[in-house]
Order: sequence, then C-alpha cells, then structure tokens
Amino acid sequence: MKNLHGDAKDFLMCCGSSKFAAEMAKSAPFSSLSQAVEASRTIWWNEVDVPGWLEAFTAHPRIGDLEALKKGAPSAHWSKVEQSVAVETANVTVMRELSEWNQKYEEKFGFRYLICASGKSSAEILANLQNRFSSRPIEELQVAAGEQQKITEIRLGKLFADRDSFSQTTANQRLGQVLGHIGSSVEESKVSLPSHLSVPNQISPTRPPITTHVLDVSRGKPGAGIPVTLELWNVPSKGGESRGWISIGSSVTDADGRSGPLMAPSSNVMAGRYKLTFGTATYFQNSNSSDDTNGTTQCFYPYVSVVFEIKPAQVSQHFHVPVLLSPFSYTTYRGS
Repeated sequence: MKNLHGDAKDFLMCCGSSKFAAEMAKSAPFSSLSQAVEASRTIWWNEVDVPGWLEAFTAHPRIGDLEALKKGAPSAHWSKVEQSVAVETANVTVMRELSEWNQKYEEKFGFRYLICASGKSSAEILANLQNRFSSRPIEELQVAAGEQQKITEIRLGKLFADRDSFSQTTANQRLGQVLGHIGSSVEESKVSLPSHLSVPNQISPTRPPITTHVLDVSRGKPGAGIPVTLELWNVPSKGGESRGWISIGSSVTDADGRSGPLMAPSSNVMAGRYKLTFGTATYFQNSNSSDDTNGTTQCFYPYVSVVFEIKPAQVSQHFHVPVLLSPFSYTTYRGS
C-alpha cells in the first residue's frame, strides 16, 4: 500500500490553520486516506484552539465573493469548484443578499460565515446563513468548525488523488461523488476507488433525515393514501419582509401509513423550523367511500399541520414525526 505524503504547505491548502497544517505534517506519511482523515479529526478537535479555528475560517473567500474566487491563492481553485453550483444558480438579487447577510453575520459573531458549499445552490446557502444567524455565538462557532472539518476531508481526498496521479478532472468527479458531501444534506454515491483512498466509516444514508407515518386510531389501521407535504420556514429578509414557507417535498402515505421520501437521504439536515401538512379531509373522504359507513364519518380537521424546530446542535439527528389520527382529534410526537 502506497504511503500518502504531504508537507505543511499541502495541508494548509486543506485547512487554513497553521497549527493544523504543522501537526498534520508531523503525522505524515499516511498509509491511507482513511488514516489521514482520522488524524485530521483528532488534530482539529483536540489540538487546534479557537484562534486556530478562526484562522482557518478567514482563509476561505466569503460565499459568493466572485472577486476573491478569482485570486490566485493556493486553494482558490478548490474554493471555486466548491462554490460552483452556488455561483451558477445565483442571480443579482441573491448575490446581493448573500453579501448583506455575510456582513450581518460577521458583525454579530465576529468571524466569517462558513459552510461546506459543495453541491449547494445559492438559495440553499442563503437560507442556511439566515437560519444560523439566530444561533448563540458558542453554538455557531461549533457549527462553523464542523463545516470546516467537512471541507478539510474533501480537500484531503483531492490532495491525495493528485498524489496518486489521477487527472484533475477524474479526481474531482470520482472523489466529489464519494467525499463531496460528507456530512452534508446531499445524497452520497457509491464509487469504487483504490483501497488506499477508501473513506473511513462512511455509509451512504438510506433514509431522509425527516420521516413520518400516520396511524388511523379510529379504524385501528395505517392511514394510507394521505397527501403529505414538507416545508421549511424562510426567515425574514433584511428589510423585515417575511417570505413564508418554502416547499421541500411531497408524497402520499403507502399501505403501511408511511410517507415516501420528502427529501433526499442524508446524514444531516439544515437547522430551522419545518412543517408537515397532512391532507386529512382527502383521506377521510376516500375512507368513507370505501368503508361501510354510508359517508357518516365526518372530518373536523380538513388538514393537520405539525410545526417543529431543529436546532443547530441537532442537525446530525434523525427526526421521525408520526401522527395518530381520528376524525375529531390527532396526536403527534417525535419518534425514532
């Protein structure tokens, strides 16, 4: 198995903390990408202090800062690739709002807004920035540090892909599929890579981070055929104008009362307020026509909406939000 080498300058491109880069160089060479990633986690969370974290944050160009992306910093090319989807999906209004919210964020927290931008649109990033703005400084510092570690792991994969003589295009495509969304809200793909570039402890998510099912307690059976929608609350813009709910996905419950996927499978979910809406009137109308009730069972709630909040510290958890339903009442809880 080939050893993976790197000096402090190489590791500084992966993470802008000089302490991190120096400690990684001391730990090199690595027998695999897995070993390098594990070392990076240990160093980042146990040996790099808060000033080192802030140094790393500052090394990144601000999200949406096109001029900074054009500059010739050693990692500028990687930043440009990582923000490519955001740049391609942006318009003048979104770019202006990103700039305004970046400024507000830095004024509140004292450090640069950071997100693992790979695969994320400008609208997704703006919504994430706005949602995180309400966090407490100590919570936000931890979240930003976690985003930096995601970026570091992606870049370690790219660094060692280059060392293994992959073409830059092939390396970006193949490693992007496996590493590009580590811990992000984008579905991961299974790709065959050389053994020394294996990803440590990464299992592709098999379910969305938010799921639900319905049980009709009046009939003692699953609530099948119920329309379900999932929405995310978009925080007010700088002028204070509310934008309301943003649709994420919709489905219909199956024979077991479980909804189909309302969002892509992922190990993480964006912090914020979510709303599940169930089309109960449609369900009871269809049930009355199929049951021997002569249509006498009425529905008091034409629909049921369940609003819940996911905190920044909970973004790696799974949220199962079931509903126990009858024509005149409903109950909800957080399941597992």
